[in-house]
Amino acid sequence: MTRSTSTFALLLLAAACAGAPAAIGAAPAAAPGQKVLRMFLSTSETGLDPAAASDSATLSLLENLFDPLLRYDYLARPVTLRPNTAAAMPQVSADGRTYTFRIRPGIHFTPDPAFKGIKREMTAQDMVYSLTRLYDPALKSPWLYMFDGKLVGDAALKKQFSYDRPIPGLQALDRFTLRIRLNEPDNNFLFYMATPASGAVAREVIEAYPGQAGNHPVGTGPFMIGDWKRSERIVLLANPYASAVFSATPGSDPEDQRIAAALNGKRLPRVDRVEVKIAEEFQGRMLGFLNGEYDYLEQVPESMTDMVIRDGALKPALRARGMQLSRFPVLQTYYMWMNMDDPVLGGYGKDRIALRRAIALAYNNAEDVALLKKGFAIKAESPLPPNVLGYDPAYRSPVPYHPALANALLDRHGYGKRDAQGFRRAPDGQPLTLTMHSEATVGGRLRDELWRKCLNSIGLRVAFKSDKKTEIIKASRLGKVTMFESNWIADFPDGDNFYQLLYGPNAGRANYARFNLPAYNTRYEQARMLGDGPVRRRLYFEMNQLIHAYNPWVPLTHAVSADVRHPWLKNYKRHPVEFTSWRYLDVDVVHRARLSRQAP
Repeated sequence: MTRSTSTFALLLLAAACAGAPAAIGAAPAAAPGQKVLRMFLSTSETGLDPAAASDSATLSLLENLFDPLLRYDYLARPVTLRPNTAAAMPQVSADGRTYTFRIRPGIHFTPDPAFKGIKREMTAQDMVYSLTRLYDPALKSPWLYMFDGKLVGDAALKKQFSYDRPIPGLQALDRFTLRIRLNEPDNNFLFYMATPASGAVAREVIEAYPGQAGNHPVGTGPFMIGDWKRSERIVLLANPYASAVFSATPGSDPEDQRIAAALNGKRLPRVDRVEVKIAEEFQGRMLGFLNGEYDYLEQVPESMTDMVIRDGALKPALRARGMQLSRFPVLQTYYMWMNMDDPVLGGYGKDRIALRRAIALAYNNAEDVALLKKGFAIKAESPLPPNVLGYDPAYRSPVPYHPALANALLDRHGYGKRDAQGFRRAPDGQPLTLTMHSEATVGGRLRDELWRKCLNSIGLRVAFKSDKKTEIIKASRLGKVTMFESNWIADFPDGDNFYQLLYGPNAGRANYARFNLPAYNTRYEQARMLGDGPVRRRLYFEMNQLIHAYNPWVPLTHAVSADVRHPWLKNYKRHPVEFTSWRYLDVDVVHRARLSRQAP
């Protein structure tokens, strides 16, 4: 792979300019012949701090800037973990409570003035510090749930937090040996160690920029920040210290075997830089891809499907240009959540339960799948998408699309009075208006109209408040949003990752609905101690029933992604869990240039 001298000049400049934030330095333009991957993110990024960020756009960047001890095998299906910054898979004690990781020597953080010109090697103590950060009350990390109460002695961190407070459950035994001890076995623990939140950060960097860690992302990942114009453009440069070498386990798929043959034993990443734009509007993404501005397009926007697909196949003109279409069942659930603390529709009384259930009964799933998602989705019966451990293909929601039943339910529980326009009043006779947040995009407006139609059909007035998704998420964590249609992509392929979204103690983090039902919490706590099997599946069934009884969520759909890529892109395979495959991708620069000249 070509590595330009301009990259190294940038590194030297960044290391010398201690007064300037290295993470936001301006990268020089790509040199002729450089391999450049051109991508977009569908929403703006937030701060690039692996302990704090949880939106998919930011996580896509973080998994390329920071590296956890383990990573998913690029080609293995079903998904399998493999060593990343660890030298091998950890040693696990017979009782399943102690994990010993040996860190691979020779891994270095990307340059930063905080290191004072020293090439800084990653150590076991860096992992101790990085995982301890998740407990920092000032950060309010959405990832704390992965470790909270599970590490031996971590109660001390919650009682009186200090980065210098050692706990028995998290210890650096020597420079490259990390030992983690759990109070109880956790079947998902190794999945946690493969998330961006578990990537190593350097204490010197965090302390050099107090409260600004998200503006100075310095990790050991395959890329480093070269240029960053917030909410507009990000350039990632290949990490000159990167030492990872490709290894994977292909199955019988010939394409997988070709990828393995092309990459086996080669250093990662394969491109010199990744140029990322923020493209929030569907039309801009589609036109940008068709014009060759982006190398691939994952999840063709529903409203743009007719531009590229006809009768379930790529249009002939695009096939003639060498483009390829693939279908991918995403480990993703779309759902509309309702704030259980909201004064209008929150609470656990019969009238509020009736209101939320009526909203669920009014949702027209068939119209959503057919018209908005153009057939590239399936109905969500529960929080779990197919191919996640714990998914029951036979389970069916007891809350179907049934507007007549919704109307009868509202009439029975005090919402029978109507105003002059025919909209229902609250049980106390006051006007009733629901407020739903939505994204300020074409897709957001289309979803608004579907929800307006569904809710109006049962006499409910709704007002929409549009904003950027990142701002809605911030307000949601503070409990300031009443209703919002959101989605969750698996952090790891286990049902626990979805059911924790409704676990009471996670309110203020991923539990945007602020659902806090003891009967649900107890079953969740029991289930998370179990591996996939009949006992856990029975608990999941009971949790589903509680969700449908109280309706903090309206499960909507599971996406089936239509993905399109240009012929010059090499080694592409979408992973069920990881957000990006940028470290593995290659670009045929000559092929791209030739086809770009021929494009209409």
